[in-house]
Amino acid sequence: MVAYRHLGSSGLKVTEITYGNWLTHGSQVEADTAIECVRTALDLGITSFDTADTYANTKAEEVLGRALKGERRDGLEIFTKVYFPIDAKGANDSGLSRKHILRGIEGSLRRLGTDYVDLLQAHRFDDATPLEETMQAFADVVRSGKALYIGVSEWNAEQIRAGQEIATQMGFRLVSNQPQYSMLWRVIEEEVVPTSKELGMGQVVWSPMAEGVLSGKYLPGAQPPAGSRATDEEGGKEMIARWMEEPVLTAVQRLRPIAEEAGLSMAQLAVAWVLQNDNVSAALVGASRPEQLVENVKASGVRLGQDVLDAIDAALGDVVERDPSLTRSPSRRRD
Repeated sequence: MVAYRHLGSSGLKVTEITYGNWLTHGSQVEADTAIECVRTALDLGITSFDTADTYANTKAEEVLGRALKGERRDGLEIFTKVYFPIDAKGANDSGLSRKHILRGIEGSLRRLGTDYVDLLQAHRFDDATPLEETMQAFADVVRSGKALYIGVSEWNAEQIRAGQEIATQMGFRLVSNQPQYSMLWRVIEEEVVPTSKELGMGQVVWSPMAEGVLSGKYLPGAQPPAGSRATDEEGGKEMIARWMEEPVLTAVQRLRPIAEEAGLSMAQLAVAWVLQNDNVSAALVGASRPEQLVENVKASGVRLGQDVLDAIDAALGDVVERDPSLTRSPSRRRD
């Protein structure tokens, strides 16, 4: 069964492998298959589920709500997010204004079929709205019981520190950050992770397998497998493109003997690697087929020795991205 970790320094425990439905529910896979994946996750001991209102333009929340219907609500940890526009794209339909946050949580609760979420996350930083306004709105959401905890996503260290200071003044705390993190993308390590540790925040990391590249299925010099994310015009081809360069794919193949020596698949090695970071509370893992989850949860509880970690670093070499300035949110600054 999947192990639990505390979400930052909070009292909330989440499964260290959390089911995320960013590029699957409502877009890549049919609803029936998506629901089957959620049921498989539950059978495997996953109780934490991450989504967002913007995923598949609200459809991901709807599918997740249907899949979890009938489950004991107190036995689940449901995460969602607010920031990006859905449906209409008017002046107040995006960002972290009070209006958008309060309207956003109402819509998410309706689609998810629940009266509260365990974690509501600011999907990006909003430089066009006063941070005090944003934090006051989150404080009111918490006091209303519509969200139990508040987190952020892809905020840099300076933004995290400023947000935590104001949140604390308003009687609540930010408990988590949701950044991209993998063997290939380590931009949070230099600044975000130390700041988060200091402030009692944990990382809920997305794309631990670098859009599937770290599974080893994409071979240098070969066409991507049919039906894979790299061939999906709507569900992720653009996102994965940066990892499809020859030097990256060649370096990733050097991980294969390391995984075999550790008794792991390459995908399991990738998930286990992010979980070695003690500031990581959970790794988000999606699935387009239930069997993918069955294999990936085997990374839970795996401890990699320093020799394995050193071998991974040597194999990947300079294809790893470490620049902390790449942790950033889109600008909404007013002219």
